[in-house]
Order: sequence, then structure tokens, then C-alpha cells
Amino acid sequence: MLEEIAIENLGVIRAARVPLADGLTVITGETGAGKTMVLTGLGLLMGGKADPAAVRPGADGAVVEGRLRVAAHPGVAARVDEAGGEVDDDGTVVVLRTVAAAGRSRAHLGGRGVPQAVLAEIADELVTVHGQADQLRLRTAAKQREALDTFAGPDHQDDLDTYRAAWSERAGLLAEIDDLTARAAERAREAELLRLGLAEVERVDPQPGEDAELTALVGRLGNAEQLRVAAQEAHDAVAGDDVETAGSAVEAVERARRALEAAAPDDPTLGGHATRIAEAGYLLADVATELSSYVNDLQADPAGLETAHARLAALTTLTRSYGETIDDVLRWASDAGLRLLDLDDGGERLAGMRERTAELDAELAGAAERLTTGRRKAAEALSDAVTQELSGLAMKGARLVVDVAPADEPGPWGADQVAFLLEPHPGAPARPLGKGASGGELSRVMLAVEVALATARVEAGAGSGRATTPLPTFVFDEVDAGVGGRAAVEVGRRLAVLARSTQVVVVTHLAQVAAFADSHLVVTKSTPEGGGAAADDGADPEAGITVTGVREVTDDARVRELARMLSGQEESATARQHAVELLESSTVGR
Repeated sequence: MLEEIAIENLGVIRAARVPLADGLTVITGETGAGKTMVLTGLGLLMGGKADPAAVRPGADGAVVEGRLRVAAHPGVAARVDEAGGEVDDDGTVVVLRTVAAAGRSRAHLGGRGVPQAVLAEIADELVTVHGQADQLRLRTAAKQREALDTFAGPDHQDDLDTYRAAWSERAGLLAEIDDLTARAAERAREAELLRLGLAEVERVDPQPGEDAELTALVGRLGNAEQLRVAAQEAHDAVAGDDVETAGSAVEAVERARRALEAAAPDDPTLGGHATRIAEAGYLLADVATELSSYVNDLQADPAGLETAHARLAALTTLTRSYGETIDDVLRWASDAGLRLLDLDDGGERLAGMRERTAELDAELAGAAERLTTGRRKAAEALSDAVTQELSGLAMKGARLVVDVAPADEPGPWGADQVAFLLEPHPGAPARPLGKGASGGELSRVMLAVEVALATARVEAGAGSGRATTPLPTFVFDEVDAGVGGRAAVEVGRRLAVLARSTQVVVVTHLAQVAAFADSHLVVTKSTPEGGGAAADDGADPEAGITVTGVREVTDDARVRELARMLSGQEESATARQHAVELLESSTVGR
């Protein structure tokens, strides 16, 4: 819902703050006072097109700021978050729109600059404006079908959810079937390549780490003589007779150990060194033994070297095609085997998906038939309900026709196309909403439709115990055009009924409508000559421009405003008495 709108330098409004309460809020004022600018400001907040000509003369730009309560609309709150804005802790979000006199405009949502289209997007969820210059909420066949489905009740919604779930599953299966069919040749080629690769890997039969082991073996066999000489020299130095060093390293270490142990009784420190040297001797002895074994085992093996080279070449062929190492090749083979199973299973999967699609076709046919039955029943009830409302809105004889006809082909919402048509009088052809009716008549038709839909939604929610989607804020302009007397009272009464379920804002010039308001706002204008309200209401003598202010009226001030609307003379005793009677009757009527 809307909590308030602040307007600066828009049209004749220099600065005004418009508080909007729950229930029914009416906005009244003399012709030309600036009521239209309030709706223009609302339109800007809701993503409407910015017109630089609407900027107050002499000002650099206009600013409109609004606070929206979105706590009951999680989808809107999520959209604000996606846009980078923030919802305040109290569940409200600030919307700001600026219009420069030079022609550029800016939009902000929750403290973050956003495209104008984002405001229009959230407006679809939060606010519905009915007026001669505004688009209808039920302007499209999709919206009309959605409204009829909502009117049909929760059981019908369950049928619709079932149908949509089956439709979604069927659409997914058809997409997979098309993909499998279109890519059949490609999948066959991929499978053949995988088979050839797996056959090559199977023929070579590589073992994990085999390439690294063969590389080391080739290096050893290819340099056998150099390795033998180096190992023999190292062995002689450690454990053999070395004429240059006059003994082996093992013998030298042993002499050092014995010398230290002999001196250890005189200095324990030398005994510790003797122990460490003894450990080095053991290590040298082990190395000498291993070097001797290495020299004995290392022999030139031309045949073994050739075999190793051949095997390594076969492994290299695999690593060039399927991985950098043999371990990579083995991982590829594992993945390729699984992929081949998936490709070979395509025929069975395709048959299974086609079988499931046939089952879903049967389910959808039955569900679509139930939806059609529910819609036709609801269409008759909605038509009767709206027609009855129209009778009390000075449109006696007019009838809303809700047409449910077969669609050209089934879709995600069923097999029906829904259209709202208006018969302006008996015998006249039914025409789509928005055609063949004046702006005032159209607003009254929409009021009747909204009252019927809101009443049905509230009753359905109360009867089922289910949570219902909150209704949007409704804004009506010109809803009372061309009516008066008792019909005007009925317009006010129906607006009050709608306001029991949601916030309703109405711009009106009829006291009979204004009397039903929960909150009454008056738009007043002031001129430099003082012909309007007092200077406190916003006159700007220096600029010489008429300006407008907005104030809430209660008690006696409200009686005076209703009297002015009735006779043009707010101090007329007769008019004031009539105003009091209107207020009393509106209270009783509710």
C-alpha cells in the first residue's frame, strides 16, 4: 500500500505532502486546484513517462517521493533487493522520481538508482489505476483470464496448479526429445569415436604410473656403463681399497671411533662423539652393501632397452590423444565408458520419454476439461455479480459478458481464451472493455469488476483458511463522471466495500462519494492576488504563480468541504445540513 506521497514543483504544486491511510481516501478540491497533479505524481512513482512540461514554471525540476509498504508482497521486496535497493526495517521502501525542466528524469528505489521500467514492474503488483488516461489492469486477455481464475476459487486454482505442473513437465520432455532426435547423428559419431579410443586403450592396456617407470628404466639401461663406473668408484671410496686415500671411509670412521672411545674415560664429551661416529659407520656400511648390489645387478641389456623403448612409444601414442600422463589416459577411459553408456541408452530413454509424454497428454486433456468447466461456471457468476453492481452505478441495462471460448491450441494455462465484453444496453452487441464506453462509464465498469473480484477473494480466503495474495492499492479517477443523486451514493458505497479489503484512493467531485471516505484530503490553490486560500496554503506572490497545497479535513472542516461540493457555498446552513446527513447516512450504509 501507499503510505504517503511528497510532491515538489510539479505543476501548480510547489510543495505538498499527501498522507494515504488504510481504507478509502478521497481527494477533492475545486476545478483547477491541482487534483490531477496528485495523480500525475503517483504516475511518476509508478514508472510513468516523465513530461518536462509538468515541472512548475520557474523551477529547475520536480521531485516526487513516495513510501510504499511492501511487507505483504515478498515478490516486490525481492525485486527491490535484486535492483540493489533496501527495504526499511518497518517493511517499507522509499521511491523517488525527479524530473528536470531540461527534460531528463531519474528514478530511485530503496536508495538505489534504477531504470524507470523497474518502478513500472513493481507498480503492476502494488497499484492499479483506473481513469480515462490510464491503462486498465484487466486490459489484456491474460489478465482477464487470471482474474476469472482467481474469482473461481481455491479448488479451481488447485486444478490450475495441477495442469501447469503437468504442462511444465511435458514441455521439458518435448525439449529433450527434440534434442535427442536432432542430435542423433552427432551422438552416433561421438559414440563411434569413443569406441575407437577405448579399443586403443584396451589394446595397449596401460597400467597406472607405467610411463614414469619406463622412462626411469630407459634412462638406466641407456647409461648402464656410466652408472656402473660411478657406483663402483663410490663403493671403493666407502668400503674398498683406495690407494689414493690409503683406506676406505669405513675403516677411517672405525679408527676415529676407537680413538674417541679410548679417550672417553677422561672426557665424557668424547664418548658422545664416539657414539655419533659409530652411527655414521653403520650408515656407510649399509651404503657400501647397497652399492655393491647395484654394481652386481647393473648389466647392459640391449634387448630390454629396445623392449622398454617400444612399450614407451605405445604409451606415448595414448598420451598424445587422451591425456598428458597414463594416469590421465586411464581417467579419460573411465569417463568415456560412462558417456558411451549414456549415448547407447539414448534409444531407450527416447522411448521412455515418448511414453511419458503420451501419459501427460491424457492428463492434460482431463485437467483442461476441468478448467474449462470451472471457468464457464465462474464466468456466469462473475457476469451476474458485475451486472448487478452496474445496475446500482447508473448503468441499468448494461451487462458484463465473460466469454470463455476454445483457444486455437492448448497452452500453459489451459485450452481456453477468456474475454471480458460489455453490453452497454439490451440488444447492443457485446464489445471488448475499453471500446464503446466513455471514460466515466469504463471506470464504473472497472469498479464493479474490482468489487466483485475482491469480494470473491475475501470470501474464498475466509472459507478455505488459505492465505490469499494481498490486493493492490486501487486508484480511481472520474469514476463518478456523469452520475449523481442515488447513483452517486451507490458509487461511494461500492468504493467503501472495496476499501474493506484493500487501500482505495479516489479523486472525486461528488459529495455523495466523498462522504464514504475514511480519510478526506482537500487540494486547495492560492494566487498572488489572494483570491484562493490563505497565504499559509502556499501562495508565491513573488513568482506570481498559482500554487497548490493538500490538507486533511475532519469534523467541521469536512462538513464545510462537503457543503462546498454540494452547493458551492460552504457556509450555507442548508448545504451544511445536507452534508451532515450525507455523513450520517454513509455511516449507516456501511
